[in-house]
Amino acid sequence: MDARRIAVAAAVAVVLLGGVVAAVMVAGQGGEEAAPATTTTSTTVAPTTTTPPPPTFPLTGLPVADPALAGRPAQVVKVDNTSKARGRQAGLAAADLVYVELVEGGATRLAAVFHSTDADPVGPVRSARTSDVALTANLNRPLFAYSGAAAGVLDIVRGANLVDLGFDVQPGAYQVRGSGVLRFYIASPTFFGLAAPGAGPPPPLFAYRAGGAGVTAAGAEDARGVTLSYGGLTNTQVSYEASPAGWARSQDGSPFTEESGARIEPANVIVQFVEYASSGFVDVTGTPSPEAVLVGEGEAWVLTGGKLIRGRWSRPDLAAATTYTDSAGAPIGLTPGRTWVELAPPGSATPL
Repeated sequence: MDARRIAVAAAVAVVLLGGVVAAVMVAGQGGEEAAPATTTTSTTVAPTTTTPPPPTFPLTGLPVADPALAGRPAQVVKVDNTSKARGRQAGLAAADLVYVELVEGGATRLAAVFHSTDADPVGPVRSARTSDVALTANLNRPLFAYSGAAAGVLDIVRGANLVDLGFDVQPGAYQVRGSGVLRFYIASPTFFGLAAPGAGPPPPLFAYRAGGAGVTAAGAEDARGVTLSYGGLTNTQVSYEASPAGWARSQDGSPFTEESGARIEPANVIVQFVEYASSGFVDVTGTPSPEAVLVGEGEAWVLTGGKLIRGRWSRPDLAAATTYTDSAGAPIGLTPGRTWVELAPPGSATPL
């Protein structure tokens, strides 16, 4: 039995081995192959990401290089703009935004707003007016540097939405050059150092075009510039002419330059036509002091990107930013950079 079992097992083994050899031969001769092993692969789709735009300064639309500067409050400095101050003005080219306001007798005064850039010195620093309360109300409680005001005006300023850093409050922070009303100057870094802990930056006030984008506002026209007149006894005359840097400013027939010799050439100019009402106060000569009406709406001319856009301004309340729209009602996009706003009487401007 054992021999028989061994013989049977050997026979089976031979048969199986022969089958394997035959299968291999058939495969090698192009016969039908066995189905390959099945493998499963998975594909992972990467999520789509959108790169957020780089942060920009709220008052210029320019890229933020130093986050510490972007996080600080705005600083507003009142600067003399009479003929006696010409050649002595300093720091204005570094201001993000400058408002030109009518004061007594057709003279004008400047409210220079600093945020992204510092300047030392800035001045000559002059007194406050009631128009300044409306100008600063939408800047998120800015620092306010000025050299005094009439008693009633001081009360209004000190009750406004700003940080009072007038000469009477911080005399040691002011630089004194000689004597007379044009003797006060400041260094903007010194005043930024007086900001309260937790003070925040100003909100954006303008819409900006993307870098390099052309002007597409409705009704935009090629322009060489504008001239305007503030009336009154002084009748300050201002003009802006298109230049490679933006719009070159002149006043009373002369190029508007600082004591350094630098010409003022902002990237944008807004002529905001506003009514002036009586403030109820007079200056030291007894001349009535006007107050700009900055809530409501009216006509506005915007010089930007080599174009003149005739549109409208609107501001529903003091806390709101002023919006500037074209003839189709769309926001007017400014060139990223510095802006001067002329708060001019209605009908006072003419295109060049």
